[in-house]
Amino acid sequence: MTKHQPIRLAVFASGNGSNFEAVAQSIQKGEVDGELALLVCDQPGAFVLTRAEKLGVPAVTFTPKTFESKADYEREVLAHLEEAKVDLIVLAGYMRIVGKTLLKAYPERIINIHPSLLPSYPGRQGIVDAFMDKVEQTGVTVHLVDEGVDTGPVLAQETVAIEPDDTIDSLERKIHAVEHELFPKVIQKVIKKLQKEHV
Repeated sequence: MTKHQPIRLAVFASGNGSNFEAVAQSIQKGEVDGELALLVCDQPGAFVLTRAEKLGVPAVTFTPKTFESKADYEREVLAHLEEAKVDLIVLAGYMRIVGKTLLKAYPERIINIHPSLLPSYPGRQGIVDAFMDKVEQTGVTVHLVDEGVDTGPVLAQETVAIEPDDTIDSLERKIHAVEHELFPKVIQKVIKKLQKEHV
């Protein structure tokens, strides 16, 4: 029986890249049975690029506003994904809505992590919105990506309590700690499912 081909991942990120690094480390430790083929970044100065360089992960950077349309931008990204033979896209703090070009090329193979218990607090201010609303708990959601904003089918959720003495910073740290644990586990489940489909 032949061993299955490793699932090749591309991580899309826009900022600091702590989730990118958590995923990369999980792969290095053998907790995630995949290969990190590519980092796609839409912010040329983002710190995630420094992390990728240290970890030896190939990276491509784009300035989306230099493209005439979202479709043009995504076609260019897609060319790099195809060249790197990417099987699965992982969004880790990627601050753009994924468009039809990528969704069509990777149906049910784009997953996102979001810092709230969706459907509550979608969008880029999930942590701040929950904190300002003084809710008792928020959390982390990993979901499949569709055409909406944080609306795709939920794969996993974990709650995070908002304590009376929490600040936005302390809440953010707690949420990131949960993200770094949860995301690799869910990615591994998705990889297992893809591997079965490839058999």
